[in-house]
Amino acid sequence: MPKGCWVSVYRTISEPEKLAADNKLARLAVEPGGGRTIVRGGRVVAHDAGIAERTVLVEFDSFEQAAAARESAAYQQALVALSDGVERDFRIVEGIG
Repeated sequence: MPKGCWVSVYRTISEPEKLAADNKLARLAVEPGGGRTIVRGGRVVAHDAGIAERTVLVEFDSFEQAAAARESAAYQQALVALSDGVERDFRIVEGIG
């Protein structure tokens, strides 16, 4: 079964305290939802039209698990805490195996 992943690339972080609150609350959705954080911050080298900002990658056993975790009540609370504190590109993608 193909895995599912959250890929989140931050363009700007205008309110780091909101991002910190989101990080704490998001874990309450990710871990119970079966997600494993593979990348959170760290070094980035951007190529082409990429932006060398914070990148987060979370792996789930299936695309459906990834989508359900995103829609969970716990993650919705994290989104409220984050509100307009960042500008990011958030995607749920299907893996290849």
